[in-house]
Amino acid sequence: MQSDIDPRSLIGWKVFDRDGAKIGTVDEVYLDDATGEALWAAVRTGFFRRDTFVPLATSEVVGQSLRTAYDRALIKEAPDFGVGRHLSPEQELQLYHHYRLDIPGSGPTTGSDPGPGSAAGSGPGPRPGPGPGP
Repeated sequence: MQSDIDPRSLIGWKVFDRDGAKIGTVDEVYLDDATGEALWAAVRTGFFRRDTFVPLATSEVVGQSLRTAYDRALIKEAPDFGVGRHLSPEQELQLYHHYRLDIPGSGPTTGSDPGPGSAAGSGPGPRPGPGPGP
């Protein structure tokens, strides 16, 4: 994802899957505790009005929306942790496994390297970012 975007500005943006199907709207952005980098977006979906997490590192900004690198079915099946709370290292690890992403600091596995961030065993996981600016 484009790194020059303020993570707070993503809140309210529409999110589309890799085929262009609408998934939902960004509800919260989760930042890495150590770097402040935006790692995950909690997306309010039409699937029973729940939030699901999508990785931002593999997402693309298109206008004022996000396009994920994943299809709707995989996003729908993502673990549900609720929002507004800190992600534990174990929860973050589940998300990395679900999306088949490389776990930061563990070397390549099967997915794209999402860059630096906390992973299981390396301290606290991502936290919700600040809400919308003034």
